[in-house]
Amino acid sequence: MYIALDLFIAFLSLVWLGLMLINLSGLRRKSETSAEPPEGYNPRVLVILPCKGTDVTLDSNIKSLKAQSYQNFMLVAVVDNKEDPAIKALNENMVDYVFAKGVCTACSGKVRAIATAYETYNDYDIYVIADSDVEARRDWLSKLVAKLADPSVGISTTFPLFRPKAGFWSRVKMAWGFVGDGMMESGLTRFGWGGSLAFRKDLLKGEAYEDFKKSLSDDIAISRASRKRNLKIGYVPERIAAVNSDDGFGKFWEWSNRQTALSIMGSRRVFRFGVVIYSLDIILLISSIVLSVAISYLYLVLLAPFAIGIIKTYKRAGPEKSADLWLIYLFINFVYLANLITASRMKAIKWRGNQYKLKD
Repeated sequence: MYIALDLFIAFLSLVWLGLMLINLSGLRRKSETSAEPPEGYNPRVLVILPCKGTDVTLDSNIKSLKAQSYQNFMLVAVVDNKEDPAIKALNENMVDYVFAKGVCTACSGKVRAIATAYETYNDYDIYVIADSDVEARRDWLSKLVAKLADPSVGISTTFPLFRPKAGFWSRVKMAWGFVGDGMMESGLTRFGWGGSLAFRKDLLKGEAYEDFKKSLSDDIAISRASRKRNLKIGYVPERIAAVNSDDGFGKFWEWSNRQTALSIMGSRRVFRFGVVIYSLDIILLISSIVLSVAISYLYLVLLAPFAIGIIKTYKRAGPEKSADLWLIYLFINFVYLANLITASRMKAIKWRGNQYKLKD
């Protein structure tokens, strides 16, 4: 029995060491810098705003996109039909819009909207995708565009703060999103987030564009096109975009499972690595508490990775931090693991009123 306990503690020590290295490297990692577009770099930009239905702060989101400091751009929205509720807010804010065309059939509604704008307005240098639930800072566009001045960069992106506007589950959504911040901070795990993503016109051409039009996820397809050309993903680390959230449990659960399912569809490694990492996190958390109660309080040292994680969580939350964030952080790995298991079994997702079959 004692041998088994010793072996288990040795195993926990290895897990602890691995998690400490991961967390400490994240604290020490030098953040990528961003800047305004270099002098003389002033490409024509089309900001594409796919709209379907209404969002929590749709009016202020649209206003924020119109009020960008970058001058050489046009904002155009794409809606499915004249009955869409979003048209009221678009008209009130004097935003031009077009109706989505049948440019693709095996794609999602968002991909169809983007492709419609891309083909209708085909003489721009840079195309930027903005989700209708995104509220952008005034320098959002200029910082995205600046990254593309480097020819080695294929796409430019940022990641939002899921700003809580309701109760407990909207704060869980904010903490849930911090895993995206961690992935963005490393070039190895960085991805293009489709709610705030920019690319040069020549990225989507020929085979890449045909692949895009067959896709369910716009950001996965555009990121794939960039990787195939061995181009980097430019990342703007500042909080220049926010998604205002009023999620209750049901809305959060559907959203988090859908996001996870799309990530797994993009790469099965997400499922395999996620299950391993989150399972080890949970084992270490429970074991450290049990061992400290049953044997010695000295085993509380095993909670050190979680203490570092809580510090990082409060730092990322900024002005949206709340007293319950530490508790949310401690159980968020259970949520991630449940999302992975649930999403891995999903055959379809619901997205803005439509159902889409997930590709194997």
